[in-house]
Amino acid sequence: MQPVDYTTLIASCSELRAKWLPARLEQVYQRDRFTISIALRTLKKRGWLDISWHPQGARICISEPPPRAPDTFTFSQQLRHQLGGLALIAIVEVSPWERVLDFQFAKRPGEAPLWHLYVEVMTKYSNVILTTADNLVVTCAHQVNSQQSSLRQIQTGQPYELPPSLTNPIPNLQETQQQWQERISLIPGVLWRNLIKNYRGLSKALVQPMIEALGLDPQQSTDDLSASDWQKLFKNWQEWLKNLEDSKFYPGWTENGYTVTGWLSVESVDTVQELLDGYYTGQLNQQEFSQLYHQISQKLKNITAKLQLKADTFSERLDQSEGAEFLRSQADLLMANLHEWRPGMRAITLCDFETGEPMVIKLDPEKNAVQNAQSLYKKHQKLKRARVAVEPLLATVQGEIDYLEQVEAFLSQLDTYQTPEDLRTLEEIRDELIQQAYLKAPEHHHQDNKKDTEFYRYETPGGFELLVGRNNRQNDLLTFRVAGDYDLWFHTQEIPGSHVLLRLDAGAIPDEVDLQFVADISAFYSRARQSEIVPVIYTKPKFVYKPKGAKPGMVVYKQEQVFWGKPQRAETHIAQLIGIQN
Repeated sequence: MQPVDYTTLIASCSELRAKWLPARLEQVYQRDRFTISIALRTLKKRGWLDISWHPQGARICISEPPPRAPDTFTFSQQLRHQLGGLALIAIVEVSPWERVLDFQFAKRPGEAPLWHLYVEVMTKYSNVILTTADNLVVTCAHQVNSQQSSLRQIQTGQPYELPPSLTNPIPNLQETQQQWQERISLIPGVLWRNLIKNYRGLSKALVQPMIEALGLDPQQSTDDLSASDWQKLFKNWQEWLKNLEDSKFYPGWTENGYTVTGWLSVESVDTVQELLDGYYTGQLNQQEFSQLYHQISQKLKNITAKLQLKADTFSERLDQSEGAEFLRSQADLLMANLHEWRPGMRAITLCDFETGEPMVIKLDPEKNAVQNAQSLYKKHQKLKRARVAVEPLLATVQGEIDYLEQVEAFLSQLDTYQTPEDLRTLEEIRDELIQQAYLKAPEHHHQDNKKDTEFYRYETPGGFELLVGRNNRQNDLLTFRVAGDYDLWFHTQEIPGSHVLLRLDAGAIPDEVDLQFVADISAFYSRARQSEIVPVIYTKPKFVYKPKGAKPGMVVYKQEQVFWGKPQRAETHIAQLIGIQN
């Protein structure tokens, strides 16, 4: 992930000063462990400023409004208590070429600041610290004690100290090309590394595009540059410093990240705020998606394995109980032929009542015929009782396995992150598993008032709307809330997958090509998406029922008809749609 460097931080600050100062602070909300959102209102507009101390994505930028969910973090409550209703009057760099900003708050513009919110954007050392006007620390994102750092502690009630200053020289426009070139090439080495090592405030994300924009190789040695190369590179260097001095920035996307200088940009962006919010939201969402996906898939794998072991054990016990009636028939046969028994017999051969075939019955030589028959009756009763006890247990375990296989089918549809909807869908799956007691709720977890994710939506060749559930919660919503009297409900036959709804108006009759299209989509959004052909049933929604106590997404149906779907055909269609949208 590309970290925010000094140039990017100044670009964001320049826009904030120009468009958002002064502003009234109306609310403080903590989105997660590393990000607070501050609601700012100016004379013209209202927006949310994100301040993040994430170890990989520390940043400041205007962002989307936070979710309507309870904020249970202490840090945001302390900021809200101290800063609520005050005015943000200034954003100041506390030291030249350092990534530390001072957000100053006062009762109104023009007055002396009452509070300072220091934002240190320094990758894994990032922090946010609130101090009084005389710089006493009141609260911070995370405290640093003497055991964590011997150089600089951050503790409430202690004076705030700036991070240790860097020792490298500060870039400046007054430096001549000869001085600049001598400094960089004094010790021969890789060009981009020598630039970063000899000056303060530089980053790989800045110097590599600066070099590549000239057609040079950042990995080449400083000894390999010609006089012309040095001259062109110095020109880019000065251009960068001049734009930094004049607050002229050119935000845009690059092939591997973003730029605020315009070098190697493949698509421009209107504002630095939009650029930073889009990049870090996407990157952190993808990171969270991968972690959550791994957590859920591993948990499901472990739980399913344990349940399958239980199911196998119960099945073995049921198999054993299958011989219960055979034991009873042996006992009946023995009781009917007591006269055939002789003392000391270990087995007796008698003719079966029904088939007339000889049946060998094992005997205990220490017991008489009646006692052996009673022993067989007891074994029969024991096995019969075991069957009565085990059958519901096996049904319960198998129901859990079926449910978890349904969840796994949805996970297989979410193997890669594409849009924020994918993360929200995965979060809904996690919340569902928490509700069903398969997962533990993480700290500060809440799921109230979350925005519902959208169904997958398609259009059939005949122009009918098609809705596909993305998880069990959506399946239930689709089938029992959204479905109308004239719609058709589709699902793969006895295979975990999505509920699919074909929306129809009164009197509308879909052609066979429409039904085939829906069957293909249903097969694709199921556990059998790798198969060539998949049985798909369809019926009216009124014939779909949820048994009492059934888990989310689990239903029974009747009066169904079967259609055969081809998931590969649906995959081709979906890929074409994605290509058109992109």
